[in-house]
Amino acid sequence: MGLKKLNCWEVMQCGKEPGGRNADTLGVCKAATDVSFDGINGGKCAGRFCWAVAGTLCGENRQGSFAEKRDSCLNCRFYQRVLAEESVANLRNKFLRFILPGGQRPLIPEMTFRHIPKGERFITQGDVGDQAFVIQRGSCIVVVEKTGELHPIDHRGEGDIVGMMSLLTGERRHAHVEAETDMDVRVIDQKNFDAISSHDPDMMMFLTELVADRFDSRRPTADRTIGKYIAADIIGRGGYGIVYKGKHAALNMPVVIKMMRHHLAMDEAFSAIFHNEAQIIAGLKHENIVRVYDIEERYRTLFIIMEYLEGESLKHFLERHRALPPAIATNFLMQICSGLDYAHQKGIIHRDINTSNVIIQPNDRIKILDFGLACPIGTEDFSSAGTLLYMAPEQIESHALDQRTDIYALGITAYEMVTGIRPFPEDDLRELKNMRLNREIPDPAERVPDLPGPLREFIIKACRRDPEQRYRTAAEAIAALSPSAEAAVRNRPAVRPENADSIRLTMNYHPRNRSDLNDLLKEFQEKARGLGIQLKVERRE
Repeated sequence: MGLKKLNCWEVMQCGKEPGGRNADTLGVCKAATDVSFDGINGGKCAGRFCWAVAGTLCGENRQGSFAEKRDSCLNCRFYQRVLAEESVANLRNKFLRFILPGGQRPLIPEMTFRHIPKGERFITQGDVGDQAFVIQRGSCIVVVEKTGELHPIDHRGEGDIVGMMSLLTGERRHAHVEAETDMDVRVIDQKNFDAISSHDPDMMMFLTELVADRFDSRRPTADRTIGKYIAADIIGRGGYGIVYKGKHAALNMPVVIKMMRHHLAMDEAFSAIFHNEAQIIAGLKHENIVRVYDIEERYRTLFIIMEYLEGESLKHFLERHRALPPAIATNFLMQICSGLDYAHQKGIIHRDINTSNVIIQPNDRIKILDFGLACPIGTEDFSSAGTLLYMAPEQIESHALDQRTDIYALGITAYEMVTGIRPFPEDDLRELKNMRLNREIPDPAERVPDLPGPLREFIIKACRRDPEQRYRTAAEAIAALSPSAEAAVRNRPAVRPENADSIRLTMNYHPRNRSDLNDLLKEFQEKARGLGIQLKVERRE
């Protein structure tokens, strides 16, 4: 069993972690609360990266920025302990294991030796990168410069590789890298890397997965130029891609940029399918489907440029409210069905309908996101791609998929919308699969006794295990929901997403102007509705 990795408060016994003996009187240390640093050196929050976090509580004083406190921290016994532990920990995840004498591969002869003195910045953000460095001794810190400020984001020690992103992707450097201690490194240049790419697929896969993992940072990231677009901050992550908030550089128009993970992009077959499907999806133009503006292919991966949406995901909304009133659920389901019916008529199934891929806009308008897994109707899904918690039985078993696969996932989503939970226990994913394959879902009316009949029947039929017993098309599902949809839309309470603003307006008028005021309010309401604004008029005579 390996040595347990202790966090700074466990070693220093300061008592300033949440619930610690000194937390109430001296305050809680940022090293124990800043989750954006979670996992660095295997620690909790910044518990094993505390020397780089500004405003930590060490001794009796609150410390300044990492640059101000660095020298004193590097002499701390805890820092020295982490450095020693990380030099021997997780060698299987470090590049050095590939090139150690007697290891899987001999030392690459073309690699040159370099000594880097403590404090030297040997990689500069924005520079063209033609070298990577394998650390044989010492450690360094990775720092992103953004909006004029320096943000430490990671730590590298013995056995790690630094600067590989630029060799792999061809982009400029994404961060500064500075030596924390004196360092001895081996240098890989572009020629070495190209040789690895051609002759050592195992090492290349290791490097691409490593780069894909490092792109997936929860800390500040440098702005990236993607053709006509600039990618700024990461706003979402998934198994197949990383999502950035960005803008069109010339038009200053906000966009969303989805990057396919590099280790998948390196798979030529997967990349070709993804690219072909992205082009098809770019042709989908429907009010309930997110618009795709552009596709960029660079830096050894693919980027899909989509419209930026205000609002919140249905998943986030349900986390706050647990369940939706049937009237609101019916309205949302009708919109989702409308978008799916359009896509299905174009020969495309979504393949990953779930609460994370549905956005509620401030005007109650629904948008379906993430057609990144979409495929033509009739595709045999050998990859079992999608989200297991919503997968149809035929998707779990890698059988041919059609529009009824999306309808099943929408049925599970609808069950969750009205009850606040999904229909089967999820503690054991193997058991969940078995239940999905062998049992019908429970009746949602058992949890919501006053659930309207058409909505209840929609959920039950949409979730039938046998595709032949489901709705054949989304249009059929719309027809099934229609008897109660009109009343639901008329009577539904307003949904106010977290980031929606409101204005209270008071109008004082003389009774003789009432008729003209009514005309004005009618015109105002029509224009507001066209802009997606919810308008509520309360009269006080």
